Amino acid sequence: MKLNKKREAVHTHEGGIAKHINAALALRRAVMCCMLWEDTFYEDGVEIAKRIADLVPQVDPDTVAAMAIEAREDMKLRHVPLYLVRLMAALPNYKPLVASTLARVIQRPDELAEFVALYWKDGKQPLSAQVKKGLAEAFTKFDAYQLSKWNKDTEIKLRDVLFLCHAKPKDKAQDALWKQLIDGTLEPPDTWEVGLSTAKEKGLEKADVWTRLLEENKMGALALLRNLRNFKEHGVEDKLVKRALEACNPRMVLPFRFITAARHAPHVESELEQLMLKCLSTFEKIPGHTALLVDVSGSMDERIGIRDCDRHRYRRVSPPVRLDMACGLAILLRELCEKIDIFTFSLDFVQIPSRHGFSLRDAIVHSQDHNATYLGLAVKSIYESGTHRIKGRHHGHITFKGVGLDPDRLIVLTDEQSHDPVPNPQSKGFMCNVAPYKYGVGYGPWVNISGWSESIVRWITEYENEFMK
Repeated sequence: MKLNKKREAVHTHEGGIAKHINAALALRRAVMCCMLWEDTFYEDGVEIAKRIADLVPQVDPDTVAAMAIEAREDMKLRHVPLYLVRLMAALPNYKPLVASTLARVIQRPDELAEFVALYWKDGKQPLSAQVKKGLAEAFTKFDAYQLSKWNKDTEIKLRDVLFLCHAKPKDKAQDALWKQLIDGTLEPPDTWEVGLSTAKEKGLEKADVWTRLLEENKMGALALLRNLRNFKEHGVEDKLVKRALEACNPRMVLPFRFITAARHAPHVESELEQLMLKCLSTFEKIPGHTALLVDVSGSMDERIGIRDCDRHRYRRVSPPVRLDMACGLAILLRELCEKIDIFTFSLDFVQIPSRHGFSLRDAIVHSQDHNATYLGLAVKSIYESGTHRIKGRHHGHITFKGVGLDPDRLIVLTDEQSHDPVPNPQSKGFMCNVAPYKYGVGYGPWVNISGWSESIVRWITEYENEFMK
């Protein structure tokens, strides 16, 4: 007689009982919040990258390819989609999808060279036919400005990639452009980096460079956000900066970037707030009553993107914290939900004012001390009134006062590293995970969504429209 073998329990990093999930969900969990090879609060970056590598062969090739595209286009991640394609290129059954997926996820010229660097990370080797095909197709996307801007003096140069993949130009104009790339005769791009580096020899002040570029609308949204403090310190007129912010397209800027920018440039906070909310014009409203739970535990104060900030020290960009991701999503949800009640949880359960924009961020951040993650007790306190108490692992008895709501949906913004068991939602329940940790609690009756872009908000609406009619 065959006996059913009971699966061994798995736990979060703080000891809460986690859920067993399949390889596809585990891969999504690791990918959609991943700053590749960067250490996190609980896990080593190399460990996370290895987990991704181990999971890819266990997941259907079409699913992996779709995940790479989603990570690049919806979650706006750059490095982990390239890493997924590199892993696919090493697996026979995945190779037919490599060219089309690689051409799709490469959206900046420098990513051509970054992919080759990933391919050669463990030793130089010939590029596969599918990789060459994907690189060649991607190469045809870029115009003279883009190629010139990203033609950096790195170990692997764009001309090297062009030779490796044998790309064919679309027309005579592109053929002439590529010859300039090969010969090193591309015109210098009219970027702020080039402008600043040549300002002194042209007898210009830095403010002159900034001013001209702003007047001519030659700075993208992310460049504007990263240089707001520089504008202020070099005496650039505020009206120019504000006009540029009003005119730029924030499509590829993640919500938390606006929060980070406002922290260092409070003089344009109103304009940043408006720019952040501009993307919501095409979003559907979320009907009914929403309860929103925001995790303000200590691990949510973990800084991310530190390597990127170190690489751009001259821009004086401070790294965001994981709580910024949650606050960015909370701000968007506040604007889209017909009726919303907002709470934070850690060692306490606190209802906060339903404010707009960056005022909501301030209310969330300052609602209570950032300590433990009693998510289970917080979920129970949403649905049930009265006093709820639990014996904490390291914090004595934890007491939350419940509110007894009957919402249409409960949305939780968290890294899922709960100290206590998490009950099932008594309404529609969405667990929005903002960290790449191995185990989480929001599966089964919970709908788990990993990531931190505004696409998560759209996804909730689409999910309800399709599956919960």
